[in-house]
Amino acid sequence: MKSFNFLIKAYLTVGFVCFQVLGNFAQDQRISDSLKKIYLEDELLGLEKLELLQKLSFNEITDLPLSLNYASELIDLSNIEKNYEYLSKGYILKGNINRILGNLDIALEDYFKSLKAATKAQYYYSEGVAYMSIADVYSEMGNSNNAEIYYKKAILLLRKTDDTISLATALINAGDEAFNIKKYDLALQYFEESGLLFKKSDYLIGSAYNKGNMGMVYAEQGNNNLAEENINEAIKILEELEDYSPIAEYLTYMSDIYKKKGDFPTALGYTNRSLELAKKYGLKKQISESNLQLSELYEQAGDLTASYKHYKEHILYRDSVRNIETVQQMADQRTNFEVSQKQTEVDLAEQREKNQRNMTIGTAIALLLIGIMAIGLYRRNNFIRKTKQIIEEERDRSDRLLLNILPEETAEELKNYGTVKAKKYEATTVLFTDFKGFTSYSEKLSPEALVKTVGFYFSKFDAIMEKYGLEKIKTIGDAYMCAGGLNDNEKDHAYRMVLAALEIVAFVEETKNDVTASELTFDIRIGINTGPVVAGVVGTTKFAYDIWGDAVNVASRMESMSEPGRINISENTYTLIKEAADCEYRGEIDVKNRGKLKMYFVKGLKSSVPI
Repeated sequence: MKSFNFLIKAYLTVGFVCFQVLGNFAQDQRISDSLKKIYLEDELLGLEKLELLQKLSFNEITDLPLSLNYASELIDLSNIEKNYEYLSKGYILKGNINRILGNLDIALEDYFKSLKAATKAQYYYSEGVAYMSIADVYSEMGNSNNAEIYYKKAILLLRKTDDTISLATALINAGDEAFNIKKYDLALQYFEESGLLFKKSDYLIGSAYNKGNMGMVYAEQGNNNLAEENINEAIKILEELEDYSPIAEYLTYMSDIYKKKGDFPTALGYTNRSLELAKKYGLKKQISESNLQLSELYEQAGDLTASYKHYKEHILYRDSVRNIETVQQMADQRTNFEVSQKQTEVDLAEQREKNQRNMTIGTAIALLLIGIMAIGLYRRNNFIRKTKQIIEEERDRSDRLLLNILPEETAEELKNYGTVKAKKYEATTVLFTDFKGFTSYSEKLSPEALVKTVGFYFSKFDAIMEKYGLEKIKTIGDAYMCAGGLNDNEKDHAYRMVLAALEIVAFVEETKNDVTASELTFDIRIGINTGPVVAGVVGTTKFAYDIWGDAVNVASRMESMSEPGRINISENTYTLIKEAADCEYRGEIDVKNRGKLKMYFVKGLKSSVPI
């Protein structure tokens, strides 16, 4: 049953999750119709308007584009109101509509936006729903690895809420994915827990699907008694709820299992039950599928006449569902196995020729339609592939922009959780630089020339920092600040910082001697200190990564007490690099608000071997 597993997710996610997120009520077009008058009066504001838009979008069943418009308006208004809870709900609604329309890539993007808004709102329930919706889309795309990851995230968050039905929904969908990839024991674990939760909440439709899914697992494991017991229980509940379509699907699935096992009588019994039920309630799709199953069973049994009869019935109902008149006419042709013996041989030949002609025309039309469908599918796949490529390129671009602002580890934390926790580092080396006389020089330059001058030096400094694995923190005017020992496991950050400082001094000196850059020449002072710092992200818009602590203040003092073209380091830094660097002791120098501090000038390296 290739379509059956998607049927479960469509019931318990696209419809049911909306049912939970939007306040424990079922979709009803009449509600949407009654609310449109209030919407057109346009008198509601704030929270009342947000609530109205979400109900309109949720209950608008007959006009999906209109439902999408309501969801988009809800998103826009939530952004204006900065109401992240309703923003999350708006993106869930928009994602669900796009998913129904088959726009899986767009739906996935909407669900990720819902997750981001829910995280900002610190709303565990909406986060869990978003994770579950993301997992469902990955499952439909056939990406089982991502589906499993996001189901686990959804289950973890929903366990923190009081909503047992939503948790049960996440569990049953996770079990469905485990079933698809043949992890039957894991699927049973999920189904057993979800079954208990559905039973506790007295949610019959969930209990029915749960029993049916468990029956399918038992059937695959060869435990036919338990399979039949569970599927029969599911069917009993669904009959009480008058939900007959999934019953026919369950019965045909069981037939398929027994067909694969070579048990023809049992398979035949299940398919006949499915066909009887489908005919009783006019379920054309299930009638078509049941006849196809019977055709295959009789073909295996060698009864080609019966097989042909059911295959024609399959074609008839399949084309009735598709509403293709010409193919339906072809399917309506009936082979008469009891031709009257009184009919002359000429009449019989004419009848056969007519039937053959109709069959040929019908087959040609069917092939034409199949060709048109194939072209449509090819174009759709082309579109999906290009859309995926665009999304990946935009995601990569966003990642690169974020990494220009934040360290890689901090950027990943911000993307995953929406916030960044402050961290303390016991040993970090901080460097400050400053150009002598830059302030008076800058007053004589135009803004464009000033930016070009600063950019010339700082671009080179950035390249040096990247070369030695150091982190640029910020620039303030002509001051440049960087640090080593953040977010890495290397212990030689003091040595690498000294190497970078020596290269900066060499670059500035080389620029002074370059006649083509005569207008860009300055003398530079550098100060370095090592000690504990606290690092984190400040602000919610235009956020910035920064570090704080006494070690930062001392590094700044080292720079202000340095001399042009020299690198002034503290005693803490000297202790770490003295075996590798040739240093000149300056003595204890009085520093404002700090008293006397020992300082050293770095003269060069003793050897090229790092400490």
